[in-house]
Amino acid sequence: MSSGRLFIVGTPIGNMEDITLRALRVLREASLVAAEDTRHTGLLLARHSIKKPLVSYHEFNEAKRTAELLKELQQGRNIALVSDAGMPTVSDPGQRLVRAAIDAGIAVEVIPGVSAITMAWVASGFPFPVVRRSPDRARRSTEGLQFPTSKSGAFLFYGFLPHKSGQRSNVLTRLAPLPYALVFFESPYRLVKSLQAMHDQLGNRRAVVARELTKKFEEILRGDLAAILKKLENRSIKGEITVIIEGFRE
Repeated sequence: MSSGRLFIVGTPIGNMEDITLRALRVLREASLVAAEDTRHTGLLLARHSIKKPLVSYHEFNEAKRTAELLKELQQGRNIALVSDAGMPTVSDPGQRLVRAAIDAGIAVEVIPGVSAITMAWVASGFPFPVVRRSPDRARRSTEGLQFPTSKSGAFLFYGFLPHKSGQRSNVLTRLAPLPYALVFFESPYRLVKSLQAMHDQLGNRRAVVARELTKKFEEILRGDLAAILKKLENRSIKGEITVIIEGFRE
C-alpha cells in the first residue's frame, strides 16, 4: 500500500471568510483532520458542511499522537493538519509531525492561508530600512548579512518572547542592534510587561500593536513605545496580538 499525504492547512485567524477554496477542497478530501482544538475546528468544518473524523493534536499530546498519525499516513490515509488559527507549526504544534513525515519519505503539502505576521507588517506602514553603517556591536552581530537599500523590506519574526523577565531582557538585548523590524506574537496577559521590556532594552522606538486582526474588534495601535504604553494604561486587553518594533536606526 502506498503512503498517504500530509497536508498542512492554513485556516482563518479570525474572520471565517478568510478560507481558501483549495483549503476547503483538501479538508473535504482528507481521510481525517488533526486539529489543535477539535471543538474549534469542528465549527469551521460545520460552517462549510464538511464532515470528517477529527483527532486532537496539541502541545500536550503531540509526541504520542505523532506516532499514531504517522502510522495512519503509512497505511495510505491522507491527513489534514490544522491549528486554531493561521498556519500550523508557526508558534503552534505541528513541526514534530512534519519532521516525522519527511523522515519517513511521506509527501508533505502546504496549503497557504492568511497570516497575522504579514498582515501586521503591511499595516505597520514602517519605512523600509536603509543601513549606511552600523555601530561595532551591530556589525559583529550581523556580519555577513545583506540588508535592504531599496523597496525590498526586511523583518525578523521571533514568535513569543520568554515568559521570565530575565530571559526576555536577554533576548531583546541580543536583538537590539539588528537594523530590521522585529515581529513578535504576544499574549494579552503579558503584553504590557513585554512592551515595557522592549522600551527598556531597545529604546523608545516606533511600534505597532495589532490586536484581533480580521475580527470584529480589530485594533491597530501605532506610535512610539511610550505612547502605546500610555494608551494601554488601565485597559483590559484581550485577543490575539502581533507586535512590530522598528529596527535599529543610527
